[in-house]
Amino acid sequence: MTALPVSPAHRLAERPAEQRWLVTSLWSEQAVGIIGGEPKCCKSFLALDLAVAVAAGTPCLRRFAVPRAGPVLLYAAEDALHIVRQRLDGICAAAGRALADLDLQVITAPTVRLDLESDRRGLDQTVATLAPRLLVLDPFVRLHRIDENASGEVAPLLAYLRELQRRYGVAVVVVHHAKKGAARMRAGQALRGSSEFHAWGDSNLYLRRDGNPQGGDITLTVEHRAAPAMAAVTLELAHRDDALALEVVDRCGAQTPPPSSVDDRITAALGDAGRPIPFAELRQMCRVRTASLYHRLAALTAAGRLVKSNHGYRLTPR
Repeated sequence: MTALPVSPAHRLAERPAEQRWLVTSLWSEQAVGIIGGEPKCCKSFLALDLAVAVAAGTPCLRRFAVPRAGPVLLYAAEDALHIVRQRLDGICAAAGRALADLDLQVITAPTVRLDLESDRRGLDQTVATLAPRLLVLDPFVRLHRIDENASGEVAPLLAYLRELQRRYGVAVVVVHHAKKGAARMRAGQALRGSSEFHAWGDSNLYLRRDGNPQGGDITLTVEHRAAPAMAAVTLELAHRDDALALEVVDRCGAQTPPPSSVDDRITAALGDAGRPIPFAELRQMCRVRTASLYHRLAALTAAGRLVKSNHGYRLTPR
């Protein structure tokens, strides 16, 4: 039997690796996770918005930046293909992009079951061939015939998706329903079925509709395993000409990060430098804790005040 790897404690990394985002503040790079919520909360619209944003390299919800565009693979099991097309066209119109220009592939098989070895092999081969940055599966309930309340049956399916993520470096979004009448429960605990769902996710997005189920505000909350969560935001399904897409609601003016002396230090350092600054160098210049700097950089980037690239952070050109 081979011994496990060990390292002297003083040689361990002094700080975590820099947080990388597939969609800034919403979804970590190569993360697996859940978009969850009760019926009529626009979970599928949010999943499609993520798909368009990553494929186009445009901000998700016209707010949250995508550092690097890439191919997307989508399986929408509950909606007819022409409905999926209409929704994608609407989101592309809101984003100012043409659907035909995007590398967004849709699985058209009538069924995909993750509890069948043949279907798992088929999905595995498809991901290997297309090499997507993002895989969207909507919804989980149509991907199997297991008991979602039985941890022993749910865990192997989620483990397969985790294995897929690690093997191909693909982020995985699974749309999943919340329990009925779970509005007063904590978002992660409100997911239907086994607690394995909540524990599995690296990034999880939860939607709740306030008031009238057909017309109340939609609240989006975010959880990350390895990054600070941003403040909840309010969404609405808005019509813009012939387009129908989710948008962030700004009832009190433009959403900006709360005042912070750290923000002043960041913007001053970037303004003086006049070039992109890597995270490690920026931390030394600003003299703040790693977690605090991660949090403020994510908030400022999501608000459109900063731009992140492979070379570091810089102020958004005016």
